[in-house]
Amino acid sequence: MAGTVFEKPEYYTNRESSWLKFNARVLGEARDKTNPPMERLKFLSITASNLDEFFMIRVASLKDMVHAKYTKKDISGMTPQEQLDLISQEAHELVKQQYSTYNRSLLPLMKQCGLEIVTEHEKMTAEQAEVADRYFEETVYPVLTPMAMDPSRPFPLLRNKALNIGALIAKKEDKGEKGKTGKAEFATVQVPSVLPRFVRLPDAADGTKCVILLEELIERNIDQLFSNYNVVCAHPYRIMRNADLTIDEDDASDLLKEIQKQLKKRQWGEVIRLEIEDNMDPKLLKILKQELDVRNDDIYKISGPLDLTFLMKLYGMDGMEAYRQKPYQPQPVPGMNETEDIFTQIRKGDILLHHPYMTFEPVVQFVKQAAVDPDVLAIKQTLYRVSGNSPIVRALAQAAENGKQVSVLVELKARFDEENNINWAKMLEKAGCHVIYGLLGLKTHSKITLVVRREEDGIRRYVHLGTGNYNDSTAKQYTDCGIMTCSEPIGEDATAVFNMLSGYSEPKHWNRLVLAPLWMRDRFLYLIRREMQHAKNGLPARIIAKMNSLCDKEIIAALYEASAAGVQIDLIVRGICCLKTGIPGVSETIRVRSIVGTFLEHARIFYFLNDENEEFYMASADWMPRNLDKRVEILFPIEDPDIQERVRHILQIQLDDNVKAQVMQPDGTYERIDRRGKELLCAQDYFCEEAIRDAREAKKAHEEASDPVKTRRFVPAQADM
Repeated sequence: MAGTVFEKPEYYTNRESSWLKFNARVLGEARDKTNPPMERLKFLSITASNLDEFFMIRVASLKDMVHAKYTKKDISGMTPQEQLDLISQEAHELVKQQYSTYNRSLLPLMKQCGLEIVTEHEKMTAEQAEVADRYFEETVYPVLTPMAMDPSRPFPLLRNKALNIGALIAKKEDKGEKGKTGKAEFATVQVPSVLPRFVRLPDAADGTKCVILLEELIERNIDQLFSNYNVVCAHPYRIMRNADLTIDEDDASDLLKEIQKQLKKRQWGEVIRLEIEDNMDPKLLKILKQELDVRNDDIYKISGPLDLTFLMKLYGMDGMEAYRQKPYQPQPVPGMNETEDIFTQIRKGDILLHHPYMTFEPVVQFVKQAAVDPDVLAIKQTLYRVSGNSPIVRALAQAAENGKQVSVLVELKARFDEENNINWAKMLEKAGCHVIYGLLGLKTHSKITLVVRREEDGIRRYVHLGTGNYNDSTAKQYTDCGIMTCSEPIGEDATAVFNMLSGYSEPKHWNRLVLAPLWMRDRFLYLIRREMQHAKNGLPARIIAKMNSLCDKEIIAALYEASAAGVQIDLIVRGICCLKTGIPGVSETIRVRSIVGTFLEHARIFYFLNDENEEFYMASADWMPRNLDKRVEILFPIEDPDIQERVRHILQIQLDDNVKAQVMQPDGTYERIDRRGKELLCAQDYFCEEAIRDAREAKKAHEEASDPVKTRRFVPAQADM
């Protein structure tokens, strides 16, 4: 156990503050002038979506702690209330930067690119006004439901994340006395989410494409909703509710029904954030604040359109292709071909998959071929997040219909994918699959598929292990790694994994795989301390670890102890990092970098020098307490020498990135690398170009091998005897 000297609160960064710094790095991509205009718009949308989830889950959880008078401090020494105070300060600053970026940089830039978001109704041309008003009358008006509040009608129940327009309206007391109104009352109307957030208007005279936001259109015509009233003022507002599911699994006899019940409650949880237009009438704000029971710290005054997630739809708008980054097409996996049976290819040797640079299609084909192969006896798989129209799930259903033994663990507690997973689970059950609905008290986050096949020499097990979800859609956007193998030791372990998941049967020994929450924490601590001991003995010692988040106190303390012993440690951490660098005698040999780019860095890779006897691992887990203690995760070794070299290459290119990488400073801030006099290297661009080059060379080699003219050998003429 690392000494308490390495566990001082001042050696750790608050988790929530670190996450906000990560989202600020995402915002940095929206501010980066080297990115194409529409890509900058996309990154701004992502920051808004990220912030929504952060409030609904993380902030909501802290508020629950405060309500329960929970005062235990986090690893940085802060109570829940102190964390909320810090979050409020930093989140308000982040939102301020979001809208400064939107108003000062992106709106003018969009106009230069020939796209304008119309905000001043009076400046619309007559043709634009006519189109806008007709769309309102024919499409929007029939959908709207204005709701007033008075002694007979209480304040309406507002949905989580829904955009609304609040108004103060006053009854026209006497039609004969123009302008005379009665007492102002509150009314609200929800901006319908079933309609597009923006409406295309006729182009401007100079050819500029024009759109108007739906809430602007409603405000423009709001008098029509309250015909017997004068509208004193009208302003958009939006609320965020506590969406953290609280499920007492011990009392939930049917987890499926309990989660379905909790999903309905998600819409009506405690209000934890109120976004309003910055010039909202004080009387209207007072009503909202009182009825929603919101503190001043939880009110965000917005200078621009609320809910910037609409920018993702704008990003995909037709006619703006020139201002987007050219989409990357995932390339074939080197050494694999479509014509040969996938099981034959795996038998030739382990296969490395590196998404999205390499296509996810082999994983899909792995399950598809297994579903129809008469020699396949069983398919077993864990599903955490899948796409809306998943070919893998369809293949599993087909396999069951073909009479194969199909077992699928569907994790119902995958946040914000619960409903999707419930639907898939029901469909798989109807097809005849044996569906396991997660485990009591644990989330199953591992990514593993086992195919059991009958062959001439007996039963053979084929396994896919990965760092990312079985989601063919996000596999084009997330960077992940995986292997396909028929290694007998790994196959035995894979069988043991599924036996544990389905029947709580634990084997007497394990060959290669390491599972959380059973042994993974101990294995990582052992590997870190082994490097520390090597350093103390004067032997080479180095650790390279790539992950999404690092906030486990015991792991960080072990890294500090190893650093103090002289171990060189490079951490590639995309998001949360509670470790601090540059602390004298504690973390002087630790370097932390974060890469935020076109693709979302999602792979978990771990390297230990081990006195030149190098060890490489991949995992589904980050170094977080929830991954190590509360989830079923898998750590798997990379043992094939060729794949080890490829993994070393992946890590080195990421460590050499000087375009998208930002390096943590001792004060916890992140700075871009000084590129003066250096050759530019963007790891993601490099891997894209490398995959294209490898695919081109593989195709050429294949064509030459199949061309009898090019492959004909030269046979010299024999000399006369």
